[in-house]
Amino acid sequence: MFQRWMKLDKEKSALIIGPRRSGKTTYLKQTFPDYTYITLDDFDMIHWAERDPKGMIASLKHKGIIDEIQRVPPLTIAVKYAIDQNHDHIIMTGSSSIGLLDASADTLAGRINRYSMPTACWGEDKASPQHRIFTEKAEYLLLKEASRCYNEAVIYGSFPEVLIKQSQSDKTELLNNYKNTYFTKDIQQLSNIENLDGLRAIYGNIAQSIGTNLEISHFAKESGLSVPTAQKYLNTLYQSELTFKLYGYKEGPAKRYIKSGKTYFADNGIIEAFRFRLSEGQLLENFVISELEKRRKLGFIKADQFYYYKSAGGREIDLIFEAEETVHAIEIKAIKTPSSRDVANIKAFISSIKQQSKGFLFYLGENYLEIDDIACIPVYALYGGI
Repeated sequence: MFQRWMKLDKEKSALIIGPRRSGKTTYLKQTFPDYTYITLDDFDMIHWAERDPKGMIASLKHKGIIDEIQRVPPLTIAVKYAIDQNHDHIIMTGSSSIGLLDASADTLAGRINRYSMPTACWGEDKASPQHRIFTEKAEYLLLKEASRCYNEAVIYGSFPEVLIKQSQSDKTELLNNYKNTYFTKDIQQLSNIENLDGLRAIYGNIAQSIGTNLEISHFAKESGLSVPTAQKYLNTLYQSELTFKLYGYKEGPAKRYIKSGKTYFADNGIIEAFRFRLSEGQLLENFVISELEKRRKLGFIKADQFYYYKSAGGREIDLIFEAEETVHAIEIKAIKTPSSRDVANIKAFISSIKQQSKGFLFYLGENYLEIDDIACIPVYALYGGI
């Protein structure tokens, strides 16, 4: 397996959250090859953790890896005791925050570091980071290489096991397997979801709503579920790191968290797994925003949260975030020749706020441009960039 970009403090115990098959286990086994490994994907191990949590932790002999700890959240109490009393070094992973972060927040606060491991960033399987997306220009040859592999990336995504498959048919087969296991049945079991068809319908409605506000009442009706059930299923996908939400942005001390939001898949491979057929613009928008979200989770983009913006007059900005005391306003267009018209919403937004701001347009060309003081960045610059 290739070298991941994530870096963690090897001296402190940690909890790593990320979707199933994002590479957490492989990364930890490579990083800590002499650590005792336990997975709670094993029913016998779950039974042991529930019956004798201190005994399980003692079996690690002061240094170990516990995989899928969200299956037995109370085990974190035994982990806390081992860290406090025995100075154990324990690395935990979870593919869902359901019932886990609340438990660990109470028992492990200050004792562990928390990390996110998303699926691989575009280009992560090829080399270490090559440039900074918003402040540096990628080399021409890198952009050309990216343009040749863009279509495959936007369709199949970047789950590590998918990346190392050589043929498109193998990638398709693996994603179909993920759909039938990790994206559906695992989620169903984890959250006691009764209606598997309803869960699949939720996935479909998310796909169709990419780029638009997600109205839960309409969403529920289309999925054949009650509003509370649809909300539960949707929250499960958020907590399982398979989707994420952008809240509406509003400037000022009481800003953000406007009720309605937009939902995106954490990786374009999920879209292909269900064989959803979306427009070029929707695929591109999910691809760019999910790639930037991966970099935010890894700490390369110093922003607490991503947002979208919609003015009272209906002008929209695809992505807003604040980093380094600057508001970044980003539009994403499936075009090859941008014009002033394509950056008009960004210009209007920037002129309407008081904070220091910068505007960016991601587009399907190969050249860095500037239109009306808005930086136009080739989508291909995401390849190998942080």
